[in-house]
Amino acid sequence: MTLIEKARTQNSRPLWLMRQAGRYLPEYREVRQNYPSFLDFCYSKEDAAKVTLQPIDRFGFDAAIIFSDIRVIPDALGQKVEFVKGEGPQLGAFNPELFETASSDVLQHLTPVFN
Repeated sequence: MTLIEKARTQNSRPLWLMRQAGRYLPEYREVRQNYPSFLDFCYSKEDAAKVTLQPIDRFGFDAAIIFSDIRVIPDALGQKVEFVKGEGPQLGAFNPELFETASSDVLQHLTPVFN
């Protein structure tokens, strides 16, 4: 039985909750403080898995979105990615050659995220 079928039999509706855990979950912030940069945190397969499961542990959800960040892609391609305190994420100048010269190094760079 799918989650949707299960929800229908229980006279309830599926719920999609988008969260930015760093804004309010103390257990997230506790793990996050161990990393000098947000990208270092994203590349840690153990702690990324841990914070992925935190909403399930706390709220009893049926599923979770895998913790990562879309900016791991430009980072893997060699584009400068910074998270500036008080301003947010900043990308360096776009260089189309990064995409033209992308190789298996990109996939290797992203292996911790895939894991």
